[in-house]
Amino acid sequence: MTDVVIAIDPGLRIGVAWVTPEGRLLRHEVVDAAALATYDVPSGARVVVGDGTGSAALSTALRARGIAHELVDEHGTSEEARALFWRDHPPRGLARLVPAGLRPPPRSLDDYAAYAIALRVLAGEGATATRPVPEDRPRRR
Repeated sequence: MTDVVIAIDPGLRIGVAWVTPEGRLLRHEVVDAAALATYDVPSGARVVVGDGTGSAALSTALRARGIAHELVDEHGTSEEARALFWRDHPPRGLARLVPAGLRPPPRSLDDYAAYAIALRVLAGEGATATRPVPEDRPRRR
């Protein structure tokens, strides 16, 4: 049993979320590729990576560091991230009257997209949505 799931949402801004097996968000942040290159990943952590833009380069970098990880379907996690953010940071004042779909978040939500990826895996979607990253994946030409 893993102590923590570290979920990564790749892209221009890389979201990282540390989540307990019960789904509690322990830590979340947005980092750049340079910071992720030296990111401390504890042994025993389950690392999952969204399969969207930037995932191939991120998988290569993780493999080079000897970090085992799984690719996860990240389709729809942006919408899930928005809902998770507003759940954790409910609007106040007049902003409460604005419908959720029209309420823009005040910052980037890449860390919450990573959280959505982790929750998706923990909810059991991981049984069909995750797949181990092969060590030597053939390159497409």
